[in-house]
Amino acid sequence: MPSPSTSLATHRPDLEASLEAFDLQANMNGFIANQVFPVLEVQNKAGIFGKIPLEQLLMNSETLRAPGSGYSRSNFTFTTDSFSCEEHGHEEPVDDAEAAMYRDFFDAELIATQRAMSAVMVNHEKRLADALFGSWGGTNTAVTNEWNKADGTGVPVTDVNAAVNTIYNACGLWANALVVSKKVFRDLRDNAQVRDRIASSGAGDPTKAQDITINMLKAVFDLDYIFVGGGTKNSANEGQSASPAAIWDDEYAMVCKVATGNDVKEPCLGRTFHWAEDGSAVGGMVESYRDEAIRSDVIRVRHDVQQKVLLTAAGQRLSNIST
Repeated sequence: MPSPSTSLATHRPDLEASLEAFDLQANMNGFIANQVFPVLEVQNKAGIFGKIPLEQLLMNSETLRAPGSGYSRSNFTFTTDSFSCEEHGHEEPVDDAEAAMYRDFFDAELIATQRAMSAVMVNHEKRLADALFGSWGGTNTAVTNEWNKADGTGVPVTDVNAAVNTIYNACGLWANALVVSKKVFRDLRDNAQVRDRIASSGAGDPTKAQDITINMLKAVFDLDYIFVGGGTKNSANEGQSASPAAIWDDEYAMVCKVATGNDVKEPCLGRTFHWAEDGSAVGGMVESYRDEAIRSDVIRVRHDVQQKVLLTAAGQRLSNIST
């Protein structure tokens, strides 16, 4: 049966309120996509925007003026780029009979909403992880020694600093972020070079790995942000037993310059374009409609987004991170 148009579906703020803590839960689970690629609200579902190339911004000009002469002048050219938001969504039917049968055990509508929300946001996270740790189109450097190597020869601080310099030499931007998986974060807390830097810099007490915080690591790496991707996906095919796997691959880390504001002119690795004109919400719009053919209330979660890499030179992927 065809699904009704958005105009026939009922917005369900009551169910959104029930999931008000979802952003906190997502953060606890390590959903970092909208932090690595901050959200930029757009007025149209698709469009074109201008980009001023690096060489046009960092031009060399003679500024000395002699009396009676004019000032030096220059013009600049720009290129264009585009965005195109796509709708992503998922539906969960709540059968009348099942809702009545199991009402003493759980709220079927709430469970359906959680499942639909999870389907949308896990895929949102996976798309960015795949773009940066999978089909990355920028430069990649394989580190010499894995950061969790048993003999303690891994030097993540050295590797990250080299990547920061590589980014600066490529585009004149200083990286401000490191993106790693939850496992790599835990390995960093056990790394000899990291623990030594914490102790020598006075950033904290590295006696126990669990006492080493993200803020301590920010100080060690001299970065504003460390994003730890701890989200989980099911790597098994539909119908098979669940096979939990990390969304962010343990073999990679990304050193990059992320946006710090809502100005589209700010140079950065990438953005999440979001189009809200059709009722979309970044974290998923929750709505419902009635499907009498199956005697069910159908819960739908949807959003219109595009995660787009804008400047590959603002990112340096590191590989061979884990043994």
